Amino acid sequence: MKFMKLGSKPDSFQTDGGYIRFVASELATDMVVNVGDVKFYLHKFPLLSKSARLQKLVAATNDANGDEIHIQDIPGGPAAFEVCAKFCYGMTVTLNAYNVVAARCAAEYLEMYETAEKGNLIYKIDVFLNSSIFRSWKDSIIVLQTTKSMLPWSEELKVVSHCLDSIASKASIDTSKVEWSYTYNRKKIASENGNSPQWNDARKPQMVPKDWWVEDLCELPIDLYKRVIATIKTKGRVSGDVIGEALNAYTLRRLPGFSKCVNQNIDFVKYRSLVETIVWLLPTEKGVVSCSFLLRLLRAAIFLDCGETERNELMRRIAQQLPEATMNDLLIRAPPGEATVFDVDIVQNLVEGFVTHSSQTEPVDNEFLGSRSPKFGPDASKVLVAKLIDCYLAEIAQDPNFPLSKFVNLGETIASFSRPSHDGLYRAIDMYLKEHPGISKSERKRICKLMDCRKLSAEACMHAVQNERLPLRVVVQVLFFEQVRATASAENSTSDLPGSIRALLPGGSHGSSRSTTTNTEEDWDSVPTADDIKALKGELATLRLGSNDSGNEAAKSEVEKVAASRMKGLVMSKIFSKLWSSKERHGEISSSDTSDSHGSVNAEETKSTPSRSRRHSLS
Repeated sequence: MKFMKLGSKPDSFQTDGGYIRFVASELATDMVVNVGDVKFYLHKFPLLSKSARLQKLVAATNDANGDEIHIQDIPGGPAAFEVCAKFCYGMTVTLNAYNVVAARCAAEYLEMYETAEKGNLIYKIDVFLNSSIFRSWKDSIIVLQTTKSMLPWSEELKVVSHCLDSIASKASIDTSKVEWSYTYNRKKIASENGNSPQWNDARKPQMVPKDWWVEDLCELPIDLYKRVIATIKTKGRVSGDVIGEALNAYTLRRLPGFSKCVNQNIDFVKYRSLVETIVWLLPTEKGVVSCSFLLRLLRAAIFLDCGETERNELMRRIAQQLPEATMNDLLIRAPPGEATVFDVDIVQNLVEGFVTHSSQTEPVDNEFLGSRSPKFGPDASKVLVAKLIDCYLAEIAQDPNFPLSKFVNLGETIASFSRPSHDGLYRAIDMYLKEHPGISKSERKRICKLMDCRKLSAEACMHAVQNERLPLRVVVQVLFFEQVRATASAENSTSDLPGSIRALLPGGSHGSSRSTTTNTEEDWDSVPTADDIKALKGELATLRLGSNDSGNEAAKSEVEKVAASRMKGLVMSKIFSKLWSSKERHGEISSSDTSDSHGSVNAEETKSTPSRSRRHSLS
């Protein structure tokens, strides 16, 4: 820390009680200066020779009051006045970053100009500020902090503006020119510390990180911090990601519980102002502030009841960067009094905002994905959001009060997003069905419509076929598409498929001259019985065995491959037959014919195989 010593005489100021200060001298004091509650017994000559204001005050006193004057509004109070008085006596005074602003403002109040005496206090302090304080990084920050208690004097004397410019200039300087000390407690990479094994005994000179100044500025109150960051941004030499890191570090330091959950017992007005200021300071560039930080800000803004403008701005930014978010980031608690645990409406609005932004943005304008992960294609952001919402739905599905309508609405919002797998969505649906066993058949049907059975992995299909919570329609769909996939993997043409399966393929035979057995919509939407599941498990094992056998025998002849494919078709047909016979045993087969958006199931006589197998169509 820089300091300056003025004067050479020993300090002869003494105290008599808590409110009386006097100068120990052979000469009797001839004036009394009242500063607040403190009385100073001093001598006129040294003070009046350097202070034009004291000259005027003494001249204005009448004989009744003698030479006693009152100064109630001097900046810095008794302590600052004493510094000025000691300077007038030529006593030793030490000025540093903590007291220089108060002394400068008090000297201005006392009008200690060069016109009163050459080399006066104002001149000396200004030299000290410009030559030492404003050239020091940490001293400039300390001085800026002290200016707050000296307002409006410190503002009018341009001490604040000089501090702001000094700090902003140093923060904007090239890191290779940073030669002063600074606080930096965050971890650095090994190469930055010179500890990388590739350097062996030759240590690399320690590198200065771009955000070296971030932690030191966290000491500033929010109003001064706002002005410093605004000044840094005005200079235009600091990148937006460094500004974003500074805002993140400041919020973590200043907002209690920001990293997890905002503390309930805080000053709402104070911290509401803090959050609103941070939002105002966010860089305008897209993608330079992490989505996780923005979501934590949104959570705090909701809790502190910040203004609608700030919340809408955060929502807009988050929607644009939603692919960066994690599932935990989206778990925002619902307001008190709500039945659900988490606020799903906010996530719904964020996803809708992302959809709107994506529709308005050209594929080449996925700037944050392009800069951070060049391997992603144009639709990568939608795939990431779809996976994110799948995980989110699986988490909130465990809430027993979570309504099905909100689950479906959120799922339908991302239904148009093309993604290679629906395993995550199936997990979410299964979790919801598990936690809400009392929902109706129509509700089960509605939630299962979100899922495309053709996009389930083999593992998910195995689970789905044995899942007693799924409607029978979904189980059959899974079986059918798994069989088609297994057959296609053997590189067989459609003509090689058994007739019962070929009829189920898109574009296959859907009509019939007459119908023998038709399942009703209610049958298909019902939950399969234990006997159904048991039968399906056995037949699925046979199907799996046949698939593995055909896959392991690479040297089979083409005729053998075709035979294996037909065998799997017969097994699949057998599964359907057992399904229908099980339904007949339970008296569930109806003669009505229905269809829905997922397709219809028909049964008819066919002569495609020697046995009298039925042909079922699912489209």
